[in-house]
Amino acid sequence: MKILSIQSAVAHGHVGNSAAVFPLQRIGVEVIPVYTVNFSNHTGYGAWRGPLIAAEDVADVLTGVEERGVFPQVDVVLSGYQGGVGIGDVIVDAVRRVKAANPSAIYACDPVMGNARSGCFVAPEIPDLLRERVVPVADVITPNQFELGYLTGTEPTTLESTLASADLARAMGPSTVLVTSVERPDREEGTIEMVVVDDAGAWIVRTPMLPFKANGSGDVTAALFTAHYRRTGDAADALARTASSVFDLIETTYRSGERELQLIEAQESYAHPRLQFGVERLR
Repeated sequence: MKILSIQSAVAHGHVGNSAAVFPLQRIGVEVIPVYTVNFSNHTGYGAWRGPLIAAEDVADVLTGVEERGVFPQVDVVLSGYQGGVGIGDVIVDAVRRVKAANPSAIYACDPVMGNARSGCFVAPEIPDLLRERVVPVADVITPNQFELGYLTGTEPTTLESTLASADLARAMGPSTVLVTSVERPDREEGTIEMVVVDDAGAWIVRTPMLPFKANGSGDVTAALFTAHYRRTGDAADALARTASSVFDLIETTYRSGERELQLIEAQESYAHPRLQFGVERLR
């Protein structure tokens, strides 16, 4: 499998491609990383250095990859945080060209906009870009519960309303919606959930919720779920494997006392997930 991953890169720590590439490689996926920024560290520190890569330069790199005859071999285009409208247009165009070269390729979009605690932290034009131009061409999207509501103009809180919002998102274009960071009021205390909905049904998985904010964990989640799902076509299996791997990564990081994801230390959890969490069919 080959994944063309168009995301940010940081020198220190693990977010964007710096979070997604190694876990994908560890499960046997060939990754073609194309960078949208090249920062010293993620912006959560409040200070960083390095360039935001111009949309035309990102497009130039993609054209160079295309000229090497790679696009027919690409199984998945994966994107995450989009810093500006220009990058979104470049990604959508790359998806069009990859699918023309390989009609079986899919596009997986992590529509990064914010979270329930921080609110929306992207430029004001990004939600409209995602809603109107990017999400409609995606096959898979991986929003957190907050982003799902932002995309669909709803307030998913209960399991029923989360499923209804996922159905609205699917009506926008994607056939598969993975909802992360589901925190419904009636869930078991000390837990957090993920829900996936596709043409075959809907499933939920529940894991312990650790008292730790892990920058980049969403990027790892989107990457692993997309790869497992593309490989098997089984949403429940992909959900189980992803939940297992990401929980073990976050737990390893939490126990280390470090701020950055312990991506290398947790590598066995990607290659050999313990599958310690049961997946329940919802419909």
